[in-house]
Amino acid sequence: MLTAARLGATALAGLLLAATAASPASADTPAPSPAAPPAALYGKGDPTYDGVWRQSLALTALASAKATPADSAIAWLTAQQCADGGWPSYRAADAACDPKTEDSNATAVAVQALTALGGHQDAVAKGVAWLRATQNADGTWAYNPGSPGDANSTGLAVSALTAAHVDPAGVARAGRSAWDGLAGLQLGCAAPAADRGAFAYQPAPDDTLAANNLATSQAALAAAGGALPVTTTDRTDAAPAAPACPAGGTATAVPHADSAEAASAHLVARLAADGQHLMLTTPGADPAPDYNATSWAVLSLVRAGHPHQAAPAADWLAGNGYAWAAKGKDGTDASATATLLLVAQAANLDPYNFGGTNLVQLLMDAGPAVKAVPSAAASAASANPNGTEAPGSGITDGEDNGGFSPIWLVGVGLLVGIGGGLLISLNRRRQAAAAAQAQAPAPAPKDDEQP
Repeated sequence: MLTAARLGATALAGLLLAATAASPASADTPAPSPAAPPAALYGKGDPTYDGVWRQSLALTALASAKATPADSAIAWLTAQQCADGGWPSYRAADAACDPKTEDSNATAVAVQALTALGGHQDAVAKGVAWLRATQNADGTWAYNPGSPGDANSTGLAVSALTAAHVDPAGVARAGRSAWDGLAGLQLGCAAPAADRGAFAYQPAPDDTLAANNLATSQAALAAAGGALPVTTTDRTDAAPAAPACPAGGTATAVPHADSAEAASAHLVARLAADGQHLMLTTPGADPAPDYNATSWAVLSLVRAGHPHQAAPAADWLAGNGYAWAAKGKDGTDASATATLLLVAQAANLDPYNFGGTNLVQLLMDAGPAVKAVPSAAASAASANPNGTEAPGSGITDGEDNGGFSPIWLVGVGLLVGIGGGLLISLNRRRQAAAAAQAQAPAPAPKDDEQP
């Protein structure tokens, strides 16, 4: 959805292009997707690696926004579940289930989505049974069963158990519970002070742990006893406490009771250090903002009872997340949009005007038509007292569109007017010069030229 700011910027950019371009530029045409998404799926991109993931997030976010998803969208998700209870990342309608393609991440978010929707207890119970059966001996979960566990997958699995009202302490293999699995991946007092409380993705070959932003953000939600969608009534202005490490202490494990606080303290410090967002560091590439990790950090901090500390990052996402959600190579990214919608609701921001973007409408437009949308009053109650916009409405209030003001609009109008006047003036001069040239007598030929 274009806000007034984006419309103004678009008009100005169009003016500059008109003044300088010799011919109109053609739009880039995205390459066809290797696998065409079914009509019931949210998002237009190739679903091979994220079909269940993005559908689950979209359904969870819409349900939390009091929108009723289409039956076809829910049926598609339940049909993806295999007989043993697990979900693959995606399988075509005519493809048989292959246990090797089932993954804990897809299963975990599907369980949370169906729990949020309600009325799917059998599918949820089978998903929980699959998670129990695929837990590693150290209490962790791997993306695909049989591999070493990681903090992201373990955190998502624990959140799924929490959503299904299953105590993670009672889910164990070889005497190691789900909480033990998380604890083994969290950095304690033996780590440098700046890394304490963080989670590692996986142990290094020498069993050392390195802090990882996304792993910390997703595992911290589980450590705080949270699941999607994130809600909490335990709110405090106090900053989270870093692990208490006595002088000379070398304890490698953070006690479960302190795990969420320790992770929250690390996240708050990292967000502050990087301008209220987390960074994505890809080997060989320049560091870039990590919208996904930042979003999960906000969710985790809110769940841990620290919405005050989460607010600056939520505001950063509101001001910068539009391109992430809506400007992918296949258009709207359903997973990103749904994640931002969950962030807006958790952070008590208006999802109908999240930095000028109507996230609810953006997500609804990315998939099958919903059965029912919330009224303006219901949407306000589900977001915050000022959230009076409804699906389909535009955002025009200058005070609520990411800092865009009517004064800036006047400035853009003046620039457009001035630019338009210059174009008209230049055009008239070209026409006058062309007319004068046409009326001038032809020059006499030179001695060595033919008449």
